Amino acid sequence: MSVLKAHRSESKAEYINVANKIYIQTINFLSRLSSRYSRLVASEVSSLASEVLDHTEKANSIYPSDAMRKELRKTHLLEARASLMALDVHLSHCYELMMTNPSGCFTTGSGNIVKASDAKKKLEHMAQELGELIDRENGLLTSVLKSDKGRK
Repeated sequence: MSVLKAHRSESKAEYINVANKIYIQTINFLSRLSSRYSRLVASEVSSLASEVLDHTEKANSIYPSDAMRKELRKTHLLEARASLMALDVHLSHCYELMMTNPSGCFTTGSGNIVKASDAKKKLEHMAQELGELIDRENGLLTSVLKSDKGRK
């Protein structure tokens, strides 16, 4: 029998789901960069998002049953958090670049350019969602680190 939505709790491995969402939304966000900037920054930024996902997956696959495994898991969690913080900085730079010409980031289904005011709103919404996911992931990773620290 399934649990009512109101009574569900957050999974202990929710940090993996959030890392996956960050990766997907980062790629979607970077796809809005003009080709001029995309060649310069997109690969590096998407690599950081990939690192967050990779390290969370690696950490989750390690059960902290002994001191060596605890340390290895901790290392992956710390690497994930470090990549997450670097990703946050790089995404803010991308956002600033996109805001110099927001209408160039979006086109309609018929190929027309979206008005600058509408494009700004869309970019702000995308950046806000990514920022909230990054903050949530940071909190989740911190919680897992604290939880693992308390294990014997």
